[in-house]
Amino acid sequence: MENKKRNSFYINYKFCFENGEEKVFPLDIDSDSLSLITDFGAEHPEWTKTKNIGCEDCSTGETYCKLALTIDYFIKQFDKIPSYENVKVYVETENRTYFKQTSAQAAVGAIFGILMTTSGCPILGKLKPMVKYHLPFADIEETEYRVFSMYMLLQYFRHTKGLKTDFDMEELKATYEQIRKINVKIAKSIANLEKMDTSINAVVVLNNFADSVTFSLESKLDDIEKLFNNWLE
Repeated sequence: MENKKRNSFYINYKFCFENGEEKVFPLDIDSDSLSLITDFGAEHPEWTKTKNIGCEDCSTGETYCKLALTIDYFIKQFDKIPSYENVKVYVETENRTYFKQTSAQAAVGAIFGILMTTSGCPILGKLKPMVKYHLPFADIEETEYRVFSMYMLLQYFRHTKGLKTDFDMEELKATYEQIRKINVKIAKSIANLEKMDTSINAVVVLNNFADSVTFSLESKLDDIEKLFNNWLE
């Protein structure tokens, strides 16, 4: 697929189900803001109102939660599909195509990860640096490594600009606690819709990733430190 906007890039998700049905979702992302250009929030259902989501840390001042509006479309796309159903997923980027045969839950979790980050939520938006180098179906260890690497590179840029640095990653820990709370709020809101469980489980999977990053911070990154033995001798 050709780039739709001069200063943007695309990530296209294609879901192929066992019954022959296919669902294709082209995601167009602004290269500068790393925000989702593709508008999936045409409808504004009651559950997507900011007051109904109830995030304490929301600073947008918007009537509707940008995150909820973004994923509402996808909830409707998957609300008749059980979380355990097998699906083949192709993820096309400008440089390569990824493929995985997995459960619908894991597949939806993969696209939810990028939708939530690029939706306009100011908290989840802190993970935007990873969007440009999106890695679909990353496991917990891969996600941890990418998050920690991103955050340490951020400290370098802060240092070069004379800003306060956070090499103990206390701010990262606080951010992931906020992300965990957001995921819980969204999961509860989706559950109240009384749909099939695919989208709900996808959010739960993302929440598990948030918990894992926090746990690794608590454990002082021992496992990751071993990877750098040749540099630490």
